[in-house]
Amino acid sequence: MTVEINESDRLIYKAELKEFLPEKIFDSHVHLFEESSIPSDYEFPPKSCFRKFGGRFRMEDYQDTVKALLPDQSVYLNHFGFPHAEFDRDKAAVYTGRVSDNRRSYGMALVSPSDGIPEVAGRITDNRLIGYKPYADLVDGIPSRDVTIRDMLTPEQLEYANENGLAITFHIPRDERLADPVNQREMVEICRRYPHAQIIFAHIGRAYYMQAIIGFLDGIAACPNAFVDTAMVNHEGVLEYAFRNFPLERILWGSDAPIAFLRGKSAEINNQYAYLMGEDYRIGTSLFDADATVEFTFFFYEQLRGVQLAATRAGLSRQDVENIFFENACRLFSSIARNVNYTRGIEA
Repeated sequence: MTVEINESDRLIYKAELKEFLPEKIFDSHVHLFEESSIPSDYEFPPKSCFRKFGGRFRMEDYQDTVKALLPDQSVYLNHFGFPHAEFDRDKAAVYTGRVSDNRRSYGMALVSPSDGIPEVAGRITDNRLIGYKPYADLVDGIPSRDVTIRDMLTPEQLEYANENGLAITFHIPRDERLADPVNQREMVEICRRYPHAQIIFAHIGRAYYMQAIIGFLDGIAACPNAFVDTAMVNHEGVLEYAFRNFPLERILWGSDAPIAFLRGKSAEINNQYAYLMGEDYRIGTSLFDADATVEFTFFFYEQLRGVQLAATRAGLSRQDVENIFFENACRLFSSIARNVNYTRGIEA
């Protein structure tokens, strides 16, 4: 197991989460990787959270940790490697495929616009993967902050996903994320132009505070192939807004493990957000509590707390909650696996 659980953490689970959570959980957003995809001379930065996990995070690490955090739940997952321009995407896909059975665990390939269709197709078919995950940092020749969604995949890569009914998980770029006008336009354009691709916008479009989400879900809500995952979102107001303004059957719960296994909480501050950290690692806009003035639990638990409070405020039924935590993702990923003849899938 990669984290230490204390009595305060156990109390949170027993008193707040155990009865709320359904028996089955589907984590739609997990990063798993081993050393084979990392160059031998590469070193993670001193404050990288991956140093906590020994420079890797394998399936067994995830399973051991999530079993400790959710002892009464059965957990399924969709996962992909760590998106770094220097890492070997082919080797990452091999590992992803090796630990995916397309019943309880599904995998996606990391894809750069520099990858040709034969490379992309090989990663998908050779490793029985259900889609891919582009990332702004994998785009060559454009500063990361200037990358658009359209820059992240080529038309040929998008068409390949469309023709094969694959999933694409977008970590959308640009400083304003979901609220960015270019993103707003391109999100809808891609969904409409490629209607057979299943488009997942991670982190609810990276909307971590209220002004980043209000009024910005309508376009993709009208696209039947658009989904959002909730990875690393613990803001109950953002989650409640999504529950009220986006089709519930297209909301997928996700954790963003292993980052979610750090101690901390995302907070809205003056129409911005920051990660308040109980551990001295850098994950975006981080504020580290160096004097240990606050006792933190895991981001993982804070996300579950956020969903619980938002679901109560939005008046979600027990079935709605079960759909968000399991049925929606299970139906989506198992249907893709069936369509591409990997497996008959699992029963939701």
